[in-house]
Amino acid sequence: MSGETNRLAEVTLDEASLAPGSANAEQERRIALFDLKESNSFVIVGEERGPYHLVLSTAEGRLIFDVSTERGDPVVRHPMSLSSMRKLVKDYGLICETYFDAIRTAPPSRIEAIDMGRRGLHNEAAEVLMGELEERFVLDLDTARRLFTLICALHVRG
Repeated sequence: MSGETNRLAEVTLDEASLAPGSANAEQERRIALFDLKESNSFVIVGEERGPYHLVLSTAEGRLIFDVSTERGDPVVRHPMSLSSMRKLVKDYGLICETYFDAIRTAPPSRIEAIDMGRRGLHNEAAEVLMGELEERFVLDLDTARRLFTLICALHVRG
């Protein structure tokens, strides 16, 4: 399995699934999409047809991973329950809001403390996501972190 094939060449968020976001949330989404395209590790268990195109959407309370080849051939459509992620998404949205507010007025030590908490929660959420997907997809931590940011874009209102 090569790193050239076990990756995402393109990631798209279903526009109909996107929650309206604040300017900060939109910037986080753009950065996550850019970073994912630059570097990621995305293995589909039992498949070697990558690199892949991933469309993330929501339907009936589930997160949908719709994966195809670069040519557009369907590979897998994987619905994931969001129950294990809901509290993490909510908490992450709140801590990000606190962080962005603090940047404007708080002393550097307070900003740093909030950012440490934010990064810790982001890592925790990425690990939960990796565990939820492990039977179908194998991700590295950085890829899972960026995907979690995109999941938040689908659910958190700015």
